[in-house]
Amino acid sequence: MTVKIVTDSTGDIPPRLAEDLGITVVPLFVHFGNEVFRDGVDISADEFYRRLTSGKVLPKTAAPSPGDMAGAYAQPCKDGQEIISIHISSKLSATYSSALLGKKQAGENCRIEVIDSGQAAMGLGLLAIGAARRAKKGAALYDVIDWVHHAIPKCHIVGVVDTLEYLQKGGRIGKAQAFVGSLLQVKPIIGVRDGEVHPLERVRTRGKALHRLAEMAAAFKSVHSLSVFCSTEDPALEELAQHLGKAFPNVEIYRSRFGPVIGAYMGPGAVGVALIEA
Repeated sequence: MTVKIVTDSTGDIPPRLAEDLGITVVPLFVHFGNEVFRDGVDISADEFYRRLTSGKVLPKTAAPSPGDMAGAYAQPCKDGQEIISIHISSKLSATYSSALLGKKQAGENCRIEVIDSGQAAMGLGLLAIGAARRAKKGAALYDVIDWVHHAIPKCHIVGVVDTLEYLQKGGRIGKAQAFVGSLLQVKPIIGVRDGEVHPLERVRTRGKALHRLAEMAAAFKSVHSLSVFCSTEDPALEELAQHLGKAFPNVEIYRSRFGPVIGAYMGPGAVGVALIEA
């Protein structure tokens, strides 16, 4: 019996990679006023950031419904597959709850394991990718589940944002609230820990912040998987990838972008690194 990996669009897995690995990606939703878009389906990253920076209406985001999740499970269940459904931190989104309800709707004849990753962006993406690679090699359901649970505490994500405005207005600022009001000419470095956003450091310039980001990632002794990502197109992304490529020459580095849902909180000009320790 084969294992199917399902995740959600906040993992920002490059579409071609998701397709190659057979990962089903369930989109969240972005609302601009009365307009509703499926994340990564109905609106491109470039169009989203254009609207974000030029429009007067701040976007809102919404989780997929339990019916959306049950729909994602339907075909694999029909095909006799077992499902591992890995999702964004339950402290950041209702997607995990929708997945649990979708599991109930799918019925008891299908084996579905729903996992709260405690992560977002490519932190979540790397977990789904790692699980899918194991499933593709024929690993059994419980072996893949065991790997995911062991990898979650070894998964780290850090990023530099130009402003905390979008996290604050979107209600996802978490412990990074401590930085608000003290950021004049300072670039915040933030991370996800215990399922929510935490402040890490304050650096005076963007260049120094990006350098510090690379230092923080390169400080890990051994890395299993690694990704660099940005919101708006940024040459700093490739510089960061090259730096980390020297630190971890035998590790493939995935390149990704914050999609519309995560971008609604990170804003333009954000750059990040996600990794799983070996």
